[in-house]
Amino acid sequence: MSFIPENKLEEIKDSADIVEIVSETVLLKKAGNNYVGLCPFHAEKTPSFTVSPEKQIFHCFGCSVGGNVFNFLMQQEGLTFPEAAKSLARRYGIKIYSQKLSQEQKKEISEKEALFAVNNHAKDYFRRCLNETRAGKNAMAYLTGRGISRKIIDDFSLGYAPDGWSNVLNFLLKKNISAKMIEIAGLIVPREGKNGYYDRFRNRVIFPIFNIRRQVTGFGARVMDNSLPKYINSPESPIYSKKKSLYAVDLAKQKARASETVFIAEGYLDALALHQNGFENSVATLGTSLTSGHIQILKGFVGKSGRAILVYDSDAAGIKAAKRSIEIFDKGYLDARILVLPSRHDPDSFLLKYGKQAFVKLVDKAQGAISFLIESSIRKHGLSTEGKIRIISDIKEQLSAIQDNVARSLYIKELAERIRVDESLVMEKIRINQNNSQGLKRPPESGESLIERRIITMMLQFPEILPEIANLNVLDYFDKSRLKSIGETLLRYSGDSGVDVSQLINIISDDETIRIVGSLAIKEEPWNLEGGIKLIQKFVQTMQARRENKPIEEQIREAEKINDEKLLLKLLGEKQKLAVLSEKRKMALASLRVNKN
Repeated sequence: MSFIPENKLEEIKDSADIVEIVSETVLLKKAGNNYVGLCPFHAEKTPSFTVSPEKQIFHCFGCSVGGNVFNFLMQQEGLTFPEAAKSLARRYGIKIYSQKLSQEQKKEISEKEALFAVNNHAKDYFRRCLNETRAGKNAMAYLTGRGISRKIIDDFSLGYAPDGWSNVLNFLLKKNISAKMIEIAGLIVPREGKNGYYDRFRNRVIFPIFNIRRQVTGFGARVMDNSLPKYINSPESPIYSKKKSLYAVDLAKQKARASETVFIAEGYLDALALHQNGFENSVATLGTSLTSGHIQILKGFVGKSGRAILVYDSDAAGIKAAKRSIEIFDKGYLDARILVLPSRHDPDSFLLKYGKQAFVKLVDKAQGAISFLIESSIRKHGLSTEGKIRIISDIKEQLSAIQDNVARSLYIKELAERIRVDESLVMEKIRINQNNSQGLKRPPESGESLIERRIITMMLQFPEILPEIANLNVLDYFDKSRLKSIGETLLRYSGDSGVDVSQLINIISDDETIRIVGSLAIKEEPWNLEGGIKLIQKFVQTMQARRENKPIEEQIREAEKINDEKLLLKLLGEKQKLAVLSEKRKMALASLRVNKN
């Protein structure tokens, strides 16, 4: 299906540096020959995500996801293989297509890539409307009147959607983009009765939403007066999901990585104000509460020792945000702090009125989520007997949601000391569910399976052993068909310099097989020819003895199960010989009986 030539895939693979690509979303630290970090694909607090610059592969020993640089982009950004390849080609200046595409190639360009192109055209249109039209002057005056600098307007590609029902539609139709594709992108809405379309965004300031690779996934739009709704966002699409998108993440990622801190605000203008005041490690949610998807993205930037500071505009909102976020941050193993601004202020208005230094002082006072909830509840209910009961009732759910036993115990101790109630009574009142263990459990492997995995590991890491594997027909004795298939592929595609694991992964189409290859190849083990030969000889001898002691029917079933045609033919021949021998014995016994009679 792919229209990318093999030589181009080789060029892309040789040019791309997997450490560089992964580092854009995962904070990596050197560990021997490899790099390690927190996995972006599942929640963990101890790094098990490993990247090998030598082999150009990655593997997580926690969730078993692995592969090469193409697989990483496919997993991280939900891309197809051709999309991942083209994304890398653009990054490293590798030209894949000629100026004119054939009709067949045009059809094979993915819907996602087409949608990114539609959004990019729309972004440029909105920018021109802001900067070059008479109507755009009002929008520009609105933005600058709110204290937003021209630099921020340019850095964030802010725009303006002119009033009217079909401005964007007509502009994009002239670009030979179909109305259906414009609708999927969320830029237009079908009229009632499906008789045509009208623009979704009209007479509003436009905030393009970028992903971490600076591709436009969607748009936010704000009115410039008090009319409602104040904000309109793009609808969900194949390239835009509110639960996985953060405004300004493309511009914030480097500063967040360097500082191991990220500020999380609630809106576009809040994020702009923070960036303008030097807090360039700031993002904003897009009309939704924080999700586990957001936490995974942010954790990749700030690392396991990093922190997230939630910035909200009032006590009530801060309390609600803390309650919603505690379980999410806890499961994501990311330290969260709550910064609540004075009443009737958001980051935008606070920074405009009081400035950067006043904000820094509030940052220094930001509390952990549970500590913040305790203090907020005390202020609300007081420390009377009834007040203490209500305080415990207020936060028992959030305490119960904490999975780390030590952290939960420490917070219970903090609460008990703060309200002066016996710790055991607090524990009893909260009724914490102790059954909170997590982890991926796999059935134990048999000894044979472990030895087979070790042999495949040796084949991947010590190519000098490959001739011996072939000469001794070691793979004929494998019980696990998937491992046997990997071994056969290794023998088939190994070159003079051994096995290119990253290239091998490109050949494999099965995700589980890719995970196995990645996990075995990325290990660092000392191998030598003498030890390798001893291992495979012992394995072959053990399996030969086992097979010889098994009934022929069982051996045949096993050969059929592992699809070993060579062994199957041999066993069927032996069965036939045994059948003939058995028949001869029967005849001899029958003859013996006749003679006796």
